[in-house]
Amino acid sequence: MQSSLAFILHSRPYKETSALMDVFTPQGRLRAVLRGARGKLGSVARPFSALDIELRGRSELKTISRIEPAGEFNFLQGQALFCAMYLNELLVRLLPLNDPQPVLFEHYRLSIQGLAHGLAFEPLLRTFEWRLLEQLGYGFSFTVDIHGQALDTQMLYRLLPKSGFEAVSLLQSGVFLGADILALSAADWQQPSILHTAKRLMRQALAAHLGGRPLMSRELFLAQKGSK
Repeated sequence: MQSSLAFILHSRPYKETSALMDVFTPQGRLRAVLRGARGKLGSVARPFSALDIELRGRSELKTISRIEPAGEFNFLQGQALFCAMYLNELLVRLLPLNDPQPVLFEHYRLSIQGLAHGLAFEPLLRTFEWRLLEQLGYGFSFTVDIHGQALDTQMLYRLLPKSGFEAVSLLQSGVFLGADILALSAADWQQPSILHTAKRLMRQALAAHLGGRPLMSRELFLAQKGSK
């Protein structure tokens, strides 16, 4: 038996009345079955709000034997909802099962709270993306290149997602100015240009690990914007 603070990342119907869920806990992303999900228990198992759950079973697929609210309900709507869906999809796509992630769990919890309380979306998303890459072992330096040389503010660099930045001599698609990369190391989100650079950079860095499949949350957000 295992009790834990948890968030529901994804849920889908399973058999007649159950749901198969991806659950995020400090012990990592777990897969579990919630029986009676179409009844009262299902109304408790809402995404984006902290839950207190009890898991049973020795196999990789657990059973949720108890589920209760833990703390405030995070009500999300509009762009905040799409941002939270994006965070969930990143975790489902990139986190291996049963890999303890206490630091990332706490950062996710604070990010969801920030979205629920109306904090600026872009800094939250970019910071979470970077923390996710770091915790998965895919981080890289913002101050030196892949050869250990300090970045030059006037030089251009391309990102090699699995190793870091490499200097290039010619302007080409997707490159970054050294000064912009160095500014990212200070995380000065007050500058719109830095937010734009961070978005381009994180998109390149994540694409290398997402396997070419598009993110559904991003497509839903773009479709929703286009319908207005």
